[in-house]
Amino acid sequence: MADTKSFHRGRRAKIIATLGPASRDPQTIADLYEAGADVFRLNFSHGSHEDHAKSVAAIRALEKEVGRPITILMDLQGPKLRVGTIQGGQVIIQTGANFRLDLDPAIGTAQRACLAHPEIFAALRPGKTILINDGHLRLRVKSCGKDFAETEVIVGGVLSDRKGVNVPDVTLPIPALTEKDRKDLEFGLSQGVDWVGLSFVQRPEDVAEVRKAVAGRAGVLSKLEKPSALDQLDAIVELSDSVMVARGDLGVEMPLEQVPVLQKRIVRACRKHGKPVVVATQMLESMIKSPVPTRAEASDVATAIYDGVDAVMLSAETAAGQFPVRAVATMHKIIQHVESDEHYLSLMRAGHAETEHSSPAAITAAAGQIAHTLKAAAIVTFTSSGSTTLRAAQERPDVPILCITPSLSAGRRLGLAWGVQALVGDFIQSVDDIGDVAVKGAARYGIGNDGQALVITAGMPFGKVGTTNMVRVVWIGGETKAS
Repeated sequence: MADTKSFHRGRRAKIIATLGPASRDPQTIADLYEAGADVFRLNFSHGSHEDHAKSVAAIRALEKEVGRPITILMDLQGPKLRVGTIQGGQVIIQTGANFRLDLDPAIGTAQRACLAHPEIFAALRPGKTILINDGHLRLRVKSCGKDFAETEVIVGGVLSDRKGVNVPDVTLPIPALTEKDRKDLEFGLSQGVDWVGLSFVQRPEDVAEVRKAVAGRAGVLSKLEKPSALDQLDAIVELSDSVMVARGDLGVEMPLEQVPVLQKRIVRACRKHGKPVVVATQMLESMIKSPVPTRAEASDVATAIYDGVDAVMLSAETAAGQFPVRAVATMHKIIQHVESDEHYLSLMRAGHAETEHSSPAAITAAAGQIAHTLKAAAIVTFTSSGSTTLRAAQERPDVPILCITPSLSAGRRLGLAWGVQALVGDFIQSVDDIGDVAVKGAARYGIGNDGQALVITAGMPFGKVGTTNMVRVVWIGGETKAS
């Protein structure tokens, strides 16, 4: 067995740290990992391919040094809808005034601006809402055609160059991947990223299009930012390998008071389907400039953990903030404290869906119950694809999950999953090896003490996906007791 350093973070929920100008150098990446980052996010809305290649190289060098798989998420930019340039850089749009959007590339004024997106005009109807600059400007469509929209300014303010546009109550006829996304995707996959984040998912077909392009080379994480996606939530979750509650644009396109309820709805749907779910955006926003978060931000992180999310994410806090390492360390402490609450597991399990009626699901649920009854040190899953381990994580057991897999790609992807630590290597020659390998693997990660049980799940024959059909108990420092 490889000489893997003992490392167990003492928490189940994972932390995603976004890399950027404040954090992409190798030493800071190592410091972020040491502070608690489990997944590194590369945001392809910013930075060059050269920047991202350097980040990947630094992460893989760190991975080799620590002797355990580290997860990389590439986040595609997606379609960016923006107005054109504005006279003098900015103008004041008065509430109650008329304002025109059209395809004319002429410089914008206080009466009109270019919106070089014919697909928006094709989808607009009178009465629909157009938001500009994260909703700071709100327009209502009075009339429209294939190349224009006449609107009334409902909420006025400053309009400046290239501000973003949102159309919340319209499904836009735009492709899931822009030309930039396709180039970025091929580059990211060539670098060996583990997850691909798809921005602005509107419908299941968007996920299917990206799955075809990815072709199994990475997991597909669907970012839910558009209200239209919620109309087909279950179908989108089922097609995705993971889902992110991207509260930034979701909070722009929907009334703010609805976002907490929608967050819980999305989390429940993901847990029902056994898909890892991430909550993101502004979790510790004040730490961009402050060494400590607000009490409300700490409570926001805690709420997500109590709901049983697989991971929480830091964006600008680590990418461009003044305290990137401290932000990760703070999030780590909040998660640890929540998970030490005696009511944590019962509150989290309140959202657990009924166990699927299948043999693998029944075996996995039984393993969790056995681990609880025996006060086991861990559940140990043997898997080639990761499916056995994801089933174990879906049950949210009260012990850590150690995944032992011959697949480096599976081990890396599982870094996003709740409670999972992965050990990669081709350790199994026959079924008789699993007890010894499980005990040695737990020792490598500092899990358990002599006399404690390990509950093992696996599929026979080895290497066949989706065949979880065996549960066995072994004792650290002892013999196999049951199977």
